[in-house]
Amino acid sequence: QVQLVESGGGLVQAGGSLRLSCAASGRTFSSYAMGWFRQAPGKEREFVARIMWSSGITRHADSVKGRFTISRDNAKNIVYLQMDSLKPEDTAIYYCSASPGYSGTYSGRYDYWGQGTQVTVSS
Repeated sequence: QVQLVESGGGLVQAGGSLRLSCAASGRTFSSYAMGWFRQAPGKEREFVARIMWSSGITRHADSVKGRFTISRDNAKNIVYLQMDSLKPEDTAIYYCSASPGYSGTYSGRYDYWGQGTQVTVSS
């Protein structure tokens, strides 16, 4: 049974940084794509970044390029999202996700999800 547990969210001022963590368990994730999505109140869930567990190849949304970085620690089975230069529009619940066969940006194709962690950026 796949489990994804996010942590690291919180309240930060604009321009600040946070690092989100996603602890993954229950499966060997070597063939998986691991993604971060976010959902703000009244908005659809949107793609933020994803990393291919085996190769480490990453993809970031245009809105976060140069500010956010996705990475993973193979030994600890943790996926990170380093968020720098945060803006108020980054405020959302951030979700970790996993897919064994899809590596794109559409949330509906990811099979497993964490419970989410709130990120609030004040101006």
